[in-house]
Amino acid sequence: MSATRRNFSFSPAHGVPPEVGPFSHAVRWGDLLFVTGQMPTDPATGMLVVGDIIAQAEQVRRNLESVLAQFGATLDDALMVRVYLTSFADYDLFNAAYRAWFHGALPSRTCVGVTGLAVGASVEIDLIVGLKGETN
Repeated sequence: MSATRRNFSFSPAHGVPPEVGPFSHAVRWGDLLFVTGQMPTDPATGMLVVGDIIAQAEQVRRNLESVLAQFGATLDDALMVRVYLTSFADYDLFNAAYRAWFHGALPSRTCVGVTGLAVGASVEIDLIVGLKGETN
């Protein structure tokens, strides 16, 4: 039996910033969850948070966790993480913060340097997550 694809969009009431383009916040395919790249935007205002790479990365973390919470998942359920940085001068600082986000083994990861991100962000992160339990 093949899995069914389900798309999910959430609101600031869920702690998730509104979309800045035509996409779903997450797509579930069987026990896999594909989480759209989250930006360092405040869910209440949709505006970019002020601050350095750590402040922006922590907001991205909170936004990712809010999406994952809708599925009873955490960052520790991540199988693959893709990080987009506008400056590799921030690589070591970002890694120091990122490492603390996980309690067990780290997921696989790709980190890509880019020339720009939506809303003027310094960092964006998307995930592939393994979900436990019943299929929605």
